[in-house]
Amino acid sequence: MIKEWSYTGWNNRSTRSSHARQDFDIAGDHGLMLADAECLRIIYEVLSELDLGDFVIKINHRRLLDGLFSACNVPSDKFVSACSSVDKLDKIPWEDVRRELCEDRGLSPEAADKIGSYVQLTGGLDLVERLESDEHLNNQPSAKAALQEMRLLLDYCKALGIEERISFDLSLARGLDYYTGVIYEAVLKGFTYNPSNSGAELTGSNETNLNSSVKNKKSSKKDKKAKEQLEEDSVKPGESMTVGSVAGGGRYDGLVGMFDSSGTRVPCVGFSFGVERLLAIKEALSNSSDKNKCNVRPTETEVMVAGAHKGLIIQRLQCCQLLWNAKIKATMSHKNHPKLLDQLQYCESTGIPLAVVLGESELARNTVKLRDIQTREEYEVLYTDLVNKIKEVLSTKHHK
Repeated sequence: MIKEWSYTGWNNRSTRSSHARQDFDIAGDHGLMLADAECLRIIYEVLSELDLGDFVIKINHRRLLDGLFSACNVPSDKFVSACSSVDKLDKIPWEDVRRELCEDRGLSPEAADKIGSYVQLTGGLDLVERLESDEHLNNQPSAKAALQEMRLLLDYCKALGIEERISFDLSLARGLDYYTGVIYEAVLKGFTYNPSNSGAELTGSNETNLNSSVKNKKSSKKDKKAKEQLEEDSVKPGESMTVGSVAGGGRYDGLVGMFDSSGTRVPCVGFSFGVERLLAIKEALSNSSDKNKCNVRPTETEVMVAGAHKGLIIQRLQCCQLLWNAKIKATMSHKNHPKLLDQLQYCESTGIPLAVVLGESELARNTVKLRDIQTREEYEVLYTDLVNKIKEVLSTKHHK
């Protein structure tokens, strides 16, 4: 069977959090845990390529949690609310979670203590074996079936070479209102955020302070946005917190059928990256030192086709068409008479590296000006040589 998969662009915004996300999903009937394992491999590849430092991909199983809570004598109508408390274990101590389970969720102290004996466990195949021998879980069919799937998933992760990044974590309990099987979450290790500082400060595991331009006396809008993004999780004043999840997902076999009048079951598994959070972290790393300097641009556009004089709309369109045909990412102002300064300042603010400046006198000579936005150098280039010159300059910039 052909695998049906899809992804949505990074400007996709979750209705729940209003943050930009990049989604990847696989739909259809496939071999048990194969699509799930592939999703984990994709998360591994993307985070490795971004080079944000050490990370771990936590995994758990919805039906295992159901069996676990049932074994702990938690009423079924309190499963989801209890799970939402347990899911906070990566942010607050167990004592606070236990208090919330008893005082806010209405569980008995005995039930809370039983839950605590499980949800603080992490591991790999060793944990699967330990839970398989647990007499309380052995009496829960959903838990037994889930553990068999987790064993298979971990075997596949080993075959894919990612087992060292995988942590079977019983405290992971996200999205239980729609996930039906495996759930997972990718977390950067060794980073903390302290909201009492004047910006989004991150501290790395190598004791490197990673500040998103916070040492300037005045924070820019970009700094404030980064700070707001990292303040997504609640934290007490003066305390530090982990950066949190940068990707998460799971299996949701029942979700698609909710939108089908016939209730057709469509097995699905997928995940999303928190793009704004990743950019905030990448930018903080970029600002930490020249050694780790990197370029984070809000656009992939490589060239702005700008007019030096009023009009020149046809000429600008023709130049864009020339560059698009050459697979060069170009754009132009949609104003009829844009000011040259405004067009160049737009390049600076969005990180567009080059501008092709069209002027009447240059066009009369069949030439244009190619401007390097960063260095402000300009070259007069024959129109017929423009594509090759742009590719040459971009190639040089990419190798710096």
